[in-house]
Amino acid sequence: MATNAASDHLYRALVEAVGPDQVLIDPDTMTGYITDVTGRGPGIATAVVRPGNVDQVQRVLAACREFGCPVVPQGGNTGLVGGSIPHDGEVVLSLRRLNQVAVEPAAREVTVGAGVTIGALQEHARHAGLAYGVDLASRESATVGGTIATNAGGMGVVAHGDTGSPGAWSAGGVRRWQRWHPAQRSGEAERRSRPGATPGRKRRNARGDHRRPSSIGRGVRKQPVRVSSGGRESCRRIGVVAAGITALEFFDRRSLEAVVAHRDLGRPLPGDPPFYVLVESADPPNLADEAVAVVDPRLWSYREAIPDLVNHLGVSCKLDVGVPLERLDEFVAALDQLDLDGDRYLFGHLAEGTFHVNIIGAHDSVRVADQVLEVVVALGGAIAGEHGIGVDKARWWRQTTDPSLLAQNRRIKEALDPANILNPKVFWGGG
Repeated sequence: MATNAASDHLYRALVEAVGPDQVLIDPDTMTGYITDVTGRGPGIATAVVRPGNVDQVQRVLAACREFGCPVVPQGGNTGLVGGSIPHDGEVVLSLRRLNQVAVEPAAREVTVGAGVTIGALQEHARHAGLAYGVDLASRESATVGGTIATNAGGMGVVAHGDTGSPGAWSAGGVRRWQRWHPAQRSGEAERRSRPGATPGRKRRNARGDHRRPSSIGRGVRKQPVRVSSGGRESCRRIGVVAAGITALEFFDRRSLEAVVAHRDLGRPLPGDPPFYVLVESADPPNLADEAVAVVDPRLWSYREAIPDLVNHLGVSCKLDVGVPLERLDEFVAALDQLDLDGDRYLFGHLAEGTFHVNIIGAHDSVRVADQVLEVVVALGGAIAGEHGIGVDKARWWRQTTDPSLLAQNRRIKEALDPANILNPKVFWGGG
């Protein structure tokens, strides 16, 4: 922290709010908070503050507002669009110590802090005979607050919807904000109103009809589940009868080859198809006659290994986009024509048309991102699926969103944050 009168006063106010052990200013101790999971950073932070309850969060924000210091709220720091790390001397408000969990089995509700990981929430719910529907490969590090901020769907989205699905949250838990599905966008970019997660307690309805997931990480439902309209269309297009479908994922050949080579796993299917679709259902699904399939719950080990494996293969340009399912073939063909200057790994949630495009080894990630996003917009897709806008996609969000919606978002931002101290680089300040 810079040694001037204002920063000294801010430091003392932060220490008074959370205690001296929870205010970090040494660069070495801040390293894990100023560099994100993609290796981006290190950013420049005035301090890292780790409150342990909502009252301390309020006191930290009051101090930062008083001294005019911007704040970056941070959960598990698994963000991929530059929104979870500081850029220009902000205070990092780490929410990891907001990890309280209270299960109410009779009401089938769980009250959690924003810093609770998805894995911890799932485990607490499981012990009460319940289950939390949102599931991610990064479940042991991604936090509830982060998934609220980006309205993540994850691998169970076909059965349970995304984090903000209607009816998922109990009355009074958090503000309701609209998330637009690619099928509703007609070529416009992601139209999110939510500026970020409220750093407090969240209440989530849990369901009591799950069996305990296997060690591989995926469960089996006792009864068939509702399949969203997008999921039904996805199932229809690949020749799968939709009854009982709880997950619908896909990955390309290069992703599979990497898993086979680096995780000492055998090939799951004969031949060398360009894409693989992973279907989870209560009962064996009826597939198209020409489908080549194998039934084995261990197949989840292939899909769940891909994100971490891609991270370890090299510096990756990660793009999370939405594409109308009927134009997926066009999307892949267009990607094949691009000069991406690296190896492409493609996987995602087929049920809702959310795809994760990873380019390993690209020398100019901005140029690569622009090329891919141009294709997405031309196909009537969304520049962001479940990873948010952050800093990286702010320019595209502003360029491709209806001006009236931009004005509406600006009014919401000014109403909630008139001093513009909450993550000012995100959305409006991004490149």
